[in-house]
Amino acid sequence: MCGIFGIITKENSNYKDAFLKKTLTNLAKLSEARGKDSSGICIRSNENKQFRVLKSNQPISGLLKSEEYKLLHNNYTSKNQFFSFGHSRLVTNGSQLESNNNQPVVKDNLIAIHNGIIVNVSEINSKYNFERNYEIDTEVFLSLMNYFQNIKEYNSIESLKRSFNEIFGTISTSLFFEKYNQFILATNNGSLYYATNNDDILIYGSERFIINEVLEKSGLAKKGFNVQHLKSNTGIFIDLSNFNFLNFNINDSKEVIINESKINYSTIVESIELSGDRSTVIEIEDIKSKKDYSEKKNLLEYNIDEINNLKRCNKCILPETFPFIDFDSKGVCNYCNNYVPKNQPKSIEELKKLVAPYRSKDGSLDCLVPFSGGRDSTYVLHFVKNVLDLNPLAYTYDWGMVTDLARRNIARVCGKLGVENVIVAADIKLKRKNIKLNIEAWLKKPDLGMIPLFMAGDKQFFKYANVVKDQANIDLNIWGINFLENTDFKVGFCGVPPDWDKEMIYSMSTKRKLKLFSHVGKNIITNPAYINSSLMDTFDSFLSRYLNPRKDYYHFFDFYRWDEKEIEQILLDDYNWEVSKDLKSTWRIGDGTASFYNYIYYTVAGFSEFDTFRSNQIREGMITREEALELVNDENKPRYDSLRWYLEIVGVDYDKAINIINELPKLY
Repeated sequence: MCGIFGIITKENSNYKDAFLKKTLTNLAKLSEARGKDSSGICIRSNENKQFRVLKSNQPISGLLKSEEYKLLHNNYTSKNQFFSFGHSRLVTNGSQLESNNNQPVVKDNLIAIHNGIIVNVSEINSKYNFERNYEIDTEVFLSLMNYFQNIKEYNSIESLKRSFNEIFGTISTSLFFEKYNQFILATNNGSLYYATNNDDILIYGSERFIINEVLEKSGLAKKGFNVQHLKSNTGIFIDLSNFNFLNFNINDSKEVIINESKINYSTIVESIELSGDRSTVIEIEDIKSKKDYSEKKNLLEYNIDEINNLKRCNKCILPETFPFIDFDSKGVCNYCNNYVPKNQPKSIEELKKLVAPYRSKDGSLDCLVPFSGGRDSTYVLHFVKNVLDLNPLAYTYDWGMVTDLARRNIARVCGKLGVENVIVAADIKLKRKNIKLNIEAWLKKPDLGMIPLFMAGDKQFFKYANVVKDQANIDLNIWGINFLENTDFKVGFCGVPPDWDKEMIYSMSTKRKLKLFSHVGKNIITNPAYINSSLMDTFDSFLSRYLNPRKDYYHFFDFYRWDEKEIEQILLDDYNWEVSKDLKSTWRIGDGTASFYNYIYYTVAGFSEFDTFRSNQIREGMITREEALELVNDENKPRYDSLRWYLEIVGVDYDKAINIINELPKLY
């Protein structure tokens, strides 16, 4: 999450100012892919004995174009030393419209840039009685550093080691001191890379690809510079007075002795504030504090009595309103009669043999695990790291509907496993605008077959998986796709019949694709509101979903039996995985769209994704029909907090949307 970058040179080095500024600009622009919500730059001026910090609630590319930034570099870059670093932020907590929540964060004579999420902020603040002045979690890291340095009188390395050991989550940081002439880079999950000649320059960033690109563009690659990985739970200390490097291990209990040459610098912070939308930082927990909470919640329907009177399959729980369903003389549906058991995997030993040729011999990254933060991808990452003994790179595509809960769980898992997490951040403001446009178009002429259009923007997940693989020089993919999640009813409402013989849940024959595109096309023609600025993004999503090449590609659950209880036990016991407060199930809790579209399906058609999921479990012999009915009666209750959060964050009028949905003719 987020992008850290910076360049430091030794005093009196011979690098030209124009070269260094251009290199910093390339670093910054490449880092923007990791977050576009806000940005910040810091420059140290030896002549003025100052750190100058410039922050803005705009992407780093916008900050670089500002007159304030140009003035800052022209007036405050040191004549004899280049010392500049920055941040490209993906907001997780703390509004980007409040300057103190943007990075670099300045507190207690410390200046830090932090990539990641600290999930135990409240516990740390309570333990040490820290005063909290900012919303951003980075503050607690600086409070810990200050406590161990000034109260316990540890040196900067020992203070950092102790601070990291108090933190649960992910933290990659570049840390500077107003009163010491020193700098630290450190990470607990390996999301930092750097290049140096160990003589007079250091360039660092959040991804290998970023540093490689910068070395190529700057010409430094031809001069023998190589990218080095700062692996999990390690750090680098640099004495800036002589540019000496010291590597250290965060978990090493042996004390590191350093010389701390003191300086006396001050820090000046300036902000460029642009108008913005505070909805980007709404948290689901905030919904409960709204004055109209009960009033709005009561708008939601839960027609359980009518829905429970529907005719259902005598084997599974699919109702008569399910697309293309029919029942035989025994009351068993065609979905059951044509079902081929799938939870009969090959052996894990076979998977070990298949991945063996990909395993790196030097500990470098050798496997990409697409990581949504959901339960299945979490379990796969755990297994790949701890059992297959690979060195995975966790890849996340954040299109604006990854919930804060999912982001916190991603931090929990990657921090504990010491796994690097590359997040490709979309233009979230634009993505949410597209969702709003498509929801509002749908509300003008509701059609159950068009609901997947709300989620079209996340399908670039598949495209960027290949991009990240190439950038990280990784061949192997291991996915956590779960065949029980098959939801053919979504295209069924488009008139596309089920395919009993498809090999994977995302497979679709040409004939079925044509039927799907025909239905979507007719709706777009008859409802011009769909002809909006989201069309190109939607088209790209279809290409990414159905035409993206898949190579060196394995599905974990083709080789390992999917077991809900086993997965949940690992997640909850080993990683203190956070669960949703408005749903007992651990499924779909990290997806911001699920509560809305499942409300529509259940209210109008009398079933949701949970009915299909539990029906597949019945067919696999995992649960009984009675257990499934009991589960879905709870899981299909409207998730008001999540649903309202979703509509507010995309900017759709809650009352209007719910009233239109409630008034739609029911299929039961």
